[in-house]
Amino acid sequence: MKSRTCRVEGILIVQRRAVTAVLATAALLLTAGCSSGGGAEPESGGTSSAGSSEPGSSAPGRAAEETPPAKGSVKVVRTVAEDLRTPWGLAPLPDGDLLVSSRDEGTITRIDGRTGRKTEVGSVPGVAPAGEGGLMGLALSPSYASDHMVYAYFTTDSDNRIARMLYDEKRPAGEQLGAPDTVFKGIPKGTNHNGGRIAFGPDKMLYVGTGETYATELAQDKKSTGGKILRLTPEGEPAPGNPFDSPVYTYGHRNVQGLAWDSRQRLFASEFGQDTWDELNHIKPGDNYGWPDAEGTSDDAKYHDPITQWHTDEASPSGIAYAEGSIWMAGLRGQRLWRVPLRGTEASAEPQAFLKGEYGRLRTVVSAGGDKLWLVTSETDGRGSPGDGDDRILELKVS
Repeated sequence: MKSRTCRVEGILIVQRRAVTAVLATAALLLTAGCSSGGGAEPESGGTSSAGSSEPGSSAPGRAAEETPPAKGSVKVVRTVAEDLRTPWGLAPLPDGDLLVSSRDEGTITRIDGRTGRKTEVGSVPGVAPAGEGGLMGLALSPSYASDHMVYAYFTTDSDNRIARMLYDEKRPAGEQLGAPDTVFKGIPKGTNHNGGRIAFGPDKMLYVGTGETYATELAQDKKSTGGKILRLTPEGEPAPGNPFDSPVYTYGHRNVQGLAWDSRQRLFASEFGQDTWDELNHIKPGDNYGWPDAEGTSDDAKYHDPITQWHTDEASPSGIAYAEGSIWMAGLRGQRLWRVPLRGTEASAEPQAFLKGEYGRLRTVVSAGGDKLWLVTSETDGRGSPGDGDDRILELKVS
C-alpha cells in the first residue's frame, strides 16, 4: 500500500543527438507520474491524494534532509513535578511554565517549569469524566500572546467538544479561567475511544484526534466526526482547503491520541489498534486509514499504510512529539517511549524503545525545544499502579 514515487534526479547528456529524445522521455515520466496507493509523498513535498496541497507541506527544490542516526539515546534530566492526578493534556507556556489537565478532576493546573510548584488555574465547567473520557487535550491559541486563550477537548454528558477559555493570570488561583466558549461540539462520546488530542498546526488551524467510541462504522462514515482527524479554524469552522468541505481531514481511524509535525511541517499521528497492531501514520488530507477493515498494513491500495506498527502490548500509543529527526511516541500499556527515526515520511531504521517499565504508563510527550522533551506519566488513570509520587512530568534530553 505504500506509494512508490518515480523522479528524474538528473540527466547527463554526452551526445548532442540524444538531447531531444532524453528530454522528451523525462517530460513523459514527470507528466504521467508513477505513484499509487496512500503512502509517503516525495521528501520535498507534493500533492495529497485528495488533490490539494497538504497544508504545511514543504516546497519542491529544498535541500535534501539529513537522516538521524539509527540508534538514539534518552536521558532523564529531572522530575519537573509529581503527585499529579490523571494528567492528560500538556501545554507549554511562553515563559517556560506548563499547563496540565486532569482528566478525572476536570481541572487545569499550572506547573512552574523551574521549581515544579503547582497552582490550580481553575475547573472547566461541564466536564463529565467516565471511563476514558473527561478533560483531555490542551492547546494554546496561535494568538496566545494577545488573546490569552486556552483550548480544551473534553467529554460532557452528551458529547465530546472543544471550548476555549480566557486565562487571566492576575485573578486568584482557582479562578483564572473565563467561561468556556464552545467552538465545536457533537463529537461522539463513549466509555472508551474518545480521542482527545488537539494541536494547532503550522498553518494556525486546529487539528483534532477523535475516536469511534466502539461504534466502528463511524470511522468510515465521512459525515461523522468519530474516528477522524478534524481540521478547524480557531473559531471551530471547517478549515479552508479541507478535502470534503467539512471538518473531516482524514478518516478510517480507530482512536487518535497523538499529533505532531516534523521540521518540514508534515503531520504524523499515533493510533490505537484493537488486538493486533498499533500504528504511527503520516497524515495526508483526504486519505482513508482503513479502520475497521484494516488494522496495521493492508493489501488493499485504497487504505493508507502506517509508517510502522507495534503489537498492542508494546505500545498502546497516546501522545507523540518530534525532536532530533525522530518521532517520539508515549506508550500506555507498553510502558515505554518509542523513537522512530525518519527519512522523509518513512522510518529510516527500526523503532527503538526507552524507559521500558521505569515510569509505568506514559501518556503525553511534548517538545520542549531542541533536544528536550516533556514526558507525562499516566499511572492514576485506572489502569496503572499508582504509588509514591503518583504521576509526574519528566524533562528528557534525547538524540
